[in-house]
Amino acid sequence: MTDLIDRTVLDRAGRDLLFYNARTHNGWQDVEVADSLLMQVYDMAKWGPTSMNCSPLRVVFVRSKEAKEKLRPCLSPGNVDKTMAAPACAILAYDMRFYDHMPRMFPVSDVKGMFEKSPEMTFDTAFRNGTLQAAYFIVAARALGLDCGPMSGFDKAKLDAAFFPDSPFRSNFLCSLGYGNPDKLYPRGPRFQPEEACTIA
Repeated sequence: MTDLIDRTVLDRAGRDLLFYNARTHNGWQDVEVADSLLMQVYDMAKWGPTSMNCSPLRVVFVRSKEAKEKLRPCLSPGNVDKTMAAPACAILAYDMRFYDHMPRMFPVSDVKGMFEKSPEMTFDTAFRNGTLQAAYFIVAARALGLDCGPMSGFDKAKLDAAFFPDSPFRSNFLCSLGYGNPDKLYPRGPRFQPEEACTIA
């Protein structure tokens, strides 16, 4: 029998990289990020758990000049300059027809019809699990040495019309990716202490 207590844990340097020293970046160094590295971020993030392995996250990496200009009018004014300066900006979206893939993703049970009959359940599942996967995405990017600048300041309807016309994909939030400029960091905000946010019942 495997000893479940004997587990390898992430060392302090790894925890610093993912959480303690990681920051939300607003300025970027002029250093390109390879397409292969962007794909590697998703390839790592995809292994995080989702409900019934539904995996609704869909990602558009906005990096070309043409794509950035299409994104520009969708952004809130305060997010324009920093997004245009980032090597890439990920549109983190969720697929409202994720259930079309359930025979492949969750072959142990036929659940496609359950979602087809319930738009409310479909939205809840897509949004919740898409958001969960987007969080994995940020952690994966940090694990691979990238800095992240997640943001929600954009016109969702305008962005969906520009990037997902006639598509079941819906935007959730944006995340700039690259190598951050530490000189443009804001002071780090406070966090709640465990005893303030947690209850053990």
